[in-house]
Amino acid sequence: MTEVVQPRVAARPPRPRSATFGGIGPAPGTAGDTGPDYDAIHAGPEFTALRARFRRFVFPMSALFLAWYLAYVLLAAYAKEFMAIRVFGAVNIGLLLGVAQFASTIAITAGYVRWARRRIDPEVAALREAAGVER
Repeated sequence: MTEVVQPRVAARPPRPRSATFGGIGPAPGTAGDTGPDYDAIHAGPEFTALRARFRRFVFPMSALFLAWYLAYVLLAAYAKEFMAIRVFGAVNIGLLLGVAQFASTIAITAGYVRWARRRIDPEVAALREAAGVER
């Protein structure tokens, strides 16, 4: 009988355990990693203060808007007589409150953009510059 002998394959070096995109580039934390230390930035007092300032605006504003939206939905579901009160012509309270939902969304968005440009963006720019990160 004829015996088939498989050729020997050279052993591959072990793959890095870290997640790299298709093996392109060095694994994070290796000698080739020259980027900013994001863990140190995240733990720093400047970033912590920035995150706290962001949360002090966003969380209350989100809660306020969700309460306003829930009130509108509950009024529409359970106070139909109130929502049907005509204000003028064919326009009733329900329609006015529905339009106010859109107006409040636009107002909150505009307020956030203005606030972020004045309070958040300058601090983010300073953090990026200190870390050596370009846009």
